[in-house]
Amino acid sequence: MRVCFKYAGIKKFGWVLLWVGLTAWDFSQHSIPLNEILSGGPGKDGIPAIDRPRFVPSSKASRTFLEDGDRIIALVVNGKKKAYPIKILNWHEIVNDSIGGRRVVVTFCPLCGTGMVFDANAAGKRLNFGVSGLLYQSDVLLYDRQTESLWSQIKQEAVTGKLIGTRLQLLPSVQTTWGAWKKQHPDTFVLSTKTGYSRDYERDPYEDYYTSRAVMFPVGNLNHRYHPKEQVIGVELDGLTKAYPFKELARVKSPFKDKIGKKTVWVVYDSKSRTATIKDASGKELPSVVGFWFAWYAFHKDTQVYSAQKN
Repeated sequence: MRVCFKYAGIKKFGWVLLWVGLTAWDFSQHSIPLNEILSGGPGKDGIPAIDRPRFVPSSKASRTFLEDGDRIIALVVNGKKKAYPIKILNWHEIVNDSIGGRRVVVTFCPLCGTGMVFDANAAGKRLNFGVSGLLYQSDVLLYDRQTESLWSQIKQEAVTGKLIGTRLQLLPSVQTTWGAWKKQHPDTFVLSTKTGYSRDYERDPYEDYYTSRAVMFPVGNLNHRYHPKEQVIGVELDGLTKAYPFKELARVKSPFKDKIGKKTVWVVYDSKSRTATIKDASGKELPSVVGFWFAWYAFHKDTQVYSAQKN
């Protein structure tokens, strides 16, 4: 069964989203309600993924296009270090890459503030991803070019198509400032603005959205305990989820020990760079999700929430 949805356009934050017919996808198998899959505006590959990323050394990035306060997503794999500026990811959302001998897909959803890096191998296949132009719970739906299954970023799994139910392996990564990362990892390489596309990477099309309380697309679960765009770091352990709002982390001395179920974790937060990581009892960094409060809660309505007052 192939179906085509349309979404009524709205005008917010200086953007106009018109009625957009979605490319036909195979929805004969789906694990999420079809009426909750919406068009984000651009069609399939209308937001182009970066398939041939180019990188420059740390020193050149600082000289040419990165300021210390610029936000990045960064990771270390087998001793190799790479940084992906959010000013570039805002325009592309996906980078198909390899690092330390491992194929990865770097993903960023500007609407949810979620930067997540996955192993690109799943179900015995080496997958290559693109931007579908569709959203679920305001979060980007990726698609793999091998089977054209749709994948929910925050759910970390295929939600339609041949690979439905297949999970992606989330890898540890960090959202931080360029200044903080390069100080700690001066030998890092940085995704270059020479992407093969003509974009104004110095302009942030989501600047007004980040401070607004408005959520651009409907989500099933909203909780008003925090500002919708409050940044949180969330983690899942043994089927339990817990969110640590940055607002709460700023009130306690870092690092600190916490419990998720029976597991001990260490939470590390630097208020200057607004950088949070979560480690297990042995000090190993755990895969986690940094994003907006509304987005974390939309997918984890039973989440535990850390409160500085209760600890």
